[in-house]
Amino acid sequence: MGVMSGPYIIRGSVSLPEAELQWRFSRSSGPGGQHVNTSDSQVELRFDLASTDALPPVWKERALERLAGRLVGGVIAVRASEHRSQWRNRETAAVRLASLLAEATAPPPRPRRATRIPRGINERRLREKKQRAETKRGRSGRDWS
Repeated sequence: MGVMSGPYIIRGSVSLPEAELQWRFSRSSGPGGQHVNTSDSQVELRFDLASTDALPPVWKERALERLAGRLVGGVIAVRASEHRSQWRNRETAAVRLASLLAEATAPPPRPRRATRIPRGINERRLREKKQRAETKRGRSGRDWS
């Protein structure tokens, strides 16, 4: 079919090591013809996050903390079955895992610096709110007799 387009870069020069990826193939669910009963096109990609040395220690700690709900025994699993070909599902699963790890190892956002709303803006908002209320109050048909 073709050569897998690797290595899958997480961020910077850090990439997923091909030797630490565990692939499992099974029959994909959904409609299909006679071929669907014989092809194992669904892909499950497993990566042992707890015991890998491919990630820097700080990234590894972040990923283990942020992906704690998805980990089973320190292993993260990603499934792909959108495509009919196993090769394309392998590509999808690997890219999905790389982006998941990139998101999980990203540094935390900078804390928001608290600022005050200027008095003029607040006064203008209240003034416009009063005008709007007057407009709506003028629509009631109470004094139209």
